[in-house]
Amino acid sequence: MLEKMFLGTYTRRESKGVYSFVLDTDKEELVDLELLTEENSPTYLARSKKGFTYTVTEVDGKGGAAAYDSEFNFLNAVTEEGAPLCYVAVDEARQLVYGANYHKGEVNVYKILEDGSLEATDAVFHDEPVGPHENQNVPHVHYTDLTPDGRLAVCDLGTDRVYTYDVSNEGKLTEVATYVAPAGTGPRHLVFHPNNNYAYLFGELDSTVTVLAYDAPTGTFKELQKVSTLPEDFEGFNSGAAVRISSDGRFVYLSNRGHNSLAVFAVNEEGASVSFVQHISTEGDHPRDFDLDPTENFVVCANQNTDNITLYSRDAENGTLTVIKKDIYAPECVCVLFEK
Repeated sequence: MLEKMFLGTYTRRESKGVYSFVLDTDKEELVDLELLTEENSPTYLARSKKGFTYTVTEVDGKGGAAAYDSEFNFLNAVTEEGAPLCYVAVDEARQLVYGANYHKGEVNVYKILEDGSLEATDAVFHDEPVGPHENQNVPHVHYTDLTPDGRLAVCDLGTDRVYTYDVSNEGKLTEVATYVAPAGTGPRHLVFHPNNNYAYLFGELDSTVTVLAYDAPTGTFKELQKVSTLPEDFEGFNSGAAVRISSDGRFVYLSNRGHNSLAVFAVNEEGASVSFVQHISTEGDHPRDFDLDPTENFVVCANQNTDNITLYSRDAENGTLTVIKKDIYAPECVCVLFEK
């Protein structure tokens, strides 16, 4: 079986923009690296069901989101003064795109027009107190994506908060709840259990995974468990990056930048707690992102600083990973997105 995947990158050294790769599941190898479009540091990507692709972009010192059609022809970019976004997500029901602006502490909302292009509809700034870590000098929005019931969950690394917003069909945001994490957590990304009752929050600054109970009627989160994603004897620098969950809800995967590993946790039957299963090397430096393939028999992890991808096989019964191939060239890759 041939499975297509898309790669978002920085373009500071060798990369030119958005790439694609093909995973051959029979031969267990990645083939046909292709530059799809030249773009300025498209560090995060999202795809719509209609085949449109939305990327982070920076144009003439302005940051925002860019839109491409199914053939990767450029449609438009919506930008404003300041730094680019760091995350984008698609809302199929309302035909919206959400963006997280780390440097500005801003949540952006865009309407998807009939031809797939974008139009800005709202922007929300955070002004709550920030945490004690040196990287928490100002609000830093790092994640903007949907809850299972169609609200918007927003992680702010700077304010140690996860915000919940109602979203109108016109793309306007109304805050309904706020979860305050322990000081210095640095909320980065989260994923929801398939039963919709629990979420798993990755703290970038303290390298932890927090199990949160999610109450849909109120949009609130409540902490149930918090555990480190690092070995007890690890003393070096680390920052948390990406978090994924298997479709059956049995395993959570997280990437450690510094320890340069993927951490695997088993989820209990209800979803309310996790237990450690495995640390495995990413065979490179600074693993910012990874993804499970559509069969979930494989995991692809990108190492930003060493320009390489590592391919793993995945045991669906116990969740463990095994390295199949490493040192697969992919320049400055920081986003891995399978076509699903």
